Amino acid sequence: MPNIQNILAIASGKGGVGKSTVSVNLALSLKEQGLKVGLLDADIYGPSIPLMLGTVGQIPSTPDNKTFNPIVTLGIELMSIGYIVLKDEATIWRGPMMSKAIEQLLFQTNWSDLDYLIIDLPPGTGDAQLTLSQKAGLTAAVLVSTPQQISLIDVKKSLEAFRKLSIPLIGLVENMSYFICDECGSKHHILGKNNIEKFSIDNNISLLGQIPMEPRLSEGSDNGQPIIINSKDELLAKVYQEIALKIDSKVRKIEKPKKKLEDIAVKTEN
Repeated sequence: MPNIQNILAIASGKGGVGKSTVSVNLALSLKEQGLKVGLLDADIYGPSIPLMLGTVGQIPSTPDNKTFNPIVTLGIELMSIGYIVLKDEATIWRGPMMSKAIEQLLFQTNWSDLDYLIIDLPPGTGDAQLTLSQKAGLTAAVLVSTPQQISLIDVKKSLEAFRKLSIPLIGLVENMSYFICDECGSKHHILGKNNIEKFSIDNNISLLGQIPMEPRLSEGSDNGQPIIINSKDELLAKVYQEIALKIDSKVRKIEKPKKKLEDIAVKTEN
């Protein structure tokens, strides 16, 4: 995809860690730096980007009945299976069908010239990661986790999967890191403290930033108003902007291309 400079995957070892919220706010933070950004919702079974960006019900136009024009909002280009299937329709597809759908969303969208295409991956490891590694040529990946040990067990699997696929890992984002008490202003690490710092050191991966637990984050996602565009939440916006700056700096240092999927032994079920 010569018109896209960098394709960045946002991944998590398990669901429920806020990966899609991080994807949306990082995409907007990169856009705020003057970069041209697209966001692909590759979570075929649970697309959430349309809701988080207030674009539920919008339908991509098709200029030639073969390709789609991306939805554009808040200065970024979007594509999601959520724009194509009915809102309450269950997507019950086997692996090959899911992989084909991801390919179509990626390659049959008329993306503009972009500095970044952010891909919000499904949780875990599997067909989506393999498909994108083979077809898209991912520039790098960012992992998202909460502080609990149970989350880090799954993050370890994702980390090893990306390394086996020779996809550079930019770093790890700790989501729901701490809670700031409204009355006393102190930090409370209610999901665990120092777990991710130790994990990042032990696994030689950068800790990009720590995002606090904040009710306005989920409220903004539910209302289609990402926290990054709300001037009242300067702390959260600053955290995301600092993470985005680190990501952009690290991406610029990456050498391309990477190893192809055909060179890697992949286990498949019969």
